[in-house]
Amino acid sequence: MSKISNVLSMIEYLSTGRKYSIAELAQKLEVSPRMIRVYKDEIEKAGIYIDTIKGPYGGYVLNQNINVPKRFITPNSITIKNKEFFNLINRAIKEKRKCFIEYYSKNQKEISSRIIHPYDLILLGSEWGVAAYCESKEEIRHFYINRIKNIKLLEKYDN
Repeated sequence: MSKISNVLSMIEYLSTGRKYSIAELAQKLEVSPRMIRVYKDEIEKAGIYIDTIKGPYGGYVLNQNINVPKRFITPNSITIKNKEFFNLINRAIKEKRKCFIEYYSKNQKEISSRIIHPYDLILLGSEWGVAAYCESKEEIRHFYINRIKNIKLLEKYDN
């Protein structure tokens, strides 16, 4: 999971009021005990203070009422119609390559041609999308993968 997902999960665990040892949290989040300490520091920088109980039976306890937003997206509800495009975009991100795309407008009546610099795959509602720099709009845009009609990998881009 990503760092932010792990931090939110850690807050969710601690918000039950139960004491968790660093080893327990590390096992639940599948990270090292050192990362649990890093996450604690990040949470405290955000103004959520976690009590530390020292000793062999110590751990972390959250003595505040924190409402963690519940996750509404389940893996089954995420849709992707064209896994080939998803994989090509993922490859472009890893190799830092531009992509030429033909993209349907929102109402799917017009198709625009764009050259994008993909940065990351993201969830847009319950669909996969890509955050990318669009050369024609000269700004970061989000594109739904399911609205891409055609895609072609181009040369590498500079950061």
